[in-house]
Amino acid sequence: MGHLLNSTSTLFTQLYDYYSWTLSLSDERTRGWLMVDSPTPTLLYTALYLAIVGVGPRLMRDRKPFKLKWILLPYNIAMAVLNLYIAFELFVGSTRLRYSYVCQPIRHISHKEELRIANAVWWYYFSKLLEFSDTFFFILRKKDKQLTFLHVYHHSTMFSLWWIGIKWVPSGSTFLPAMVNSFIHVLMYSYYGLSALGPRIAPFLWWKKYLTILQLVQFTTALILGINGIRSGCDFPLWMQYALVIYMLSFIILFGNFYTKAYIEKGKKAMYRGVSNGHTEPLPSTSDKKWD
Repeated sequence: MGHLLNSTSTLFTQLYDYYSWTLSLSDERTRGWLMVDSPTPTLLYTALYLAIVGVGPRLMRDRKPFKLKWILLPYNIAMAVLNLYIAFELFVGSTRLRYSYVCQPIRHISHKEELRIANAVWWYYFSKLLEFSDTFFFILRKKDKQLTFLHVYHHSTMFSLWWIGIKWVPSGSTFLPAMVNSFIHVLMYSYYGLSALGPRIAPFLWWKKYLTILQLVQFTTALILGINGIRSGCDFPLWMQYALVIYMLSFIILFGNFYTKAYIEKGKKAMYRGVSNGHTEPLPSTSDKKWD
């Protein structure tokens, strides 16, 4: 028994020493920034998020759904504006520094534009905390079909992974996925903001599926760049490039599966129903409405 306790104590000591060593390698430029120094806030918020996802639908089971129209429009507008700011800051900073879109090493310098990029990456990380609200709104509106594994996996992991980004790699090639994803989120939150206005806007929201296509293109491009960075020996942390490749593969599989079920299979079924009813056009789908 004593031997087991000693072995366990030694293991924990080694793990703590390794953790302390990794912290010593973190980027000095973001030390002291809100929620950056310790993983505790990020882990606690993520655990709380997952707890609400698990308990929330059960608490709402016997309650009427909340409409929330009073908050959905300003929330989506605010998120669109925030993501536009992030994308703009990253684009301007990377352009002035002549960053490479293929391989950009980290420069551990406190140049004005370098700090501008790091600041934008922090806001990108913080925006992933704000995006937890997407899930909470689904729960309050009893949109349980929206609480898919893809949705929860995406929201819970992005927040934690971008804490790693702002902690260790707040500049360099990190800027590109944050910039592109922020731009896509401008379009996405604009879509959700418009859909919150009601059914009269429905005819103008035909472009939702193209957002998913755009996301798949983004993930595929990031995967290719990650593989190229590994093969070419890009002077960017190798562990980060491997993490990017694995993470992008998971997104391609999950988003690809979503696109297939939401648009390809649904389109075939709608067309089949239309033909069987004597129509030559696919029947319209109402499953994507967000305003009710």
